[in-house]
Amino acid sequence: MLKVWGRITSINVQKVLWCLAETGTPYERIDAGLAFGKNTEAWFREMNPNALVPVIDDDGFVLWESNSIVRYLAGKHGMGTLCPDSPQARADADRWMEWHSTSAWGTALRIAFFNLYRVAPDKRDDKAVEVAIAQSIQHFRLLDGHLSSRDYVTGDAFTMGDIPLGCAVHRFLNMPFDRPSLPALEAWYERLQTRKGYRDHVVMKLQ
Repeated sequence: MLKVWGRITSINVQKVLWCLAETGTPYERIDAGLAFGKNTEAWFREMNPNALVPVIDDDGFVLWESNSIVRYLAGKHGMGTLCPDSPQARADADRWMEWHSTSAWGTALRIAFFNLYRVAPDKRDDKAVEVAIAQSIQHFRLLDGHLSSRDYVTGDAFTMGDIPLGCAVHRFLNMPFDRPSLPALEAWYERLQTRKGYRDHVVMKLQ
């Protein structure tokens, strides 16, 4: 059976668990990271020298990097649905997964989140948080504009391209800062919440 190492509060683990839920793939999850440890132990570093979660083991095939795991699982268990058949549609989904990493979450929002939830108040870089929030709003304003003419990031159908950004938007819309009205983004967030895998693995109290 597929094994997944990682804690359920990790945004990167949530991507993988949501993807597995969408495909109905059975798996065993093992807590790892932060308070659960394991990720710094030698045996874990043999699987992932970066000592980060998630890591999967699919019958001996070990893979790390969450977006790569989502692509792999979508291709193996959701070809034609989560992973589009056509090379162009697949590249479109992949583009938004990359944009998630380079813009939506991987830069500004991640800085804001870690300062607000992982750093003690007296040790926060308030200026960095302020800048990160402003940049995050700009990124999600762009996504709001993109979603104004489509239901999901690649068009009418839900794909793997929605998974990383869907995890990020839950944080963006629920973190304690003011943001402008982004109606298309908010409507997309509501559509995602109709999906059981999203409700079960992503929509939770931020911590």
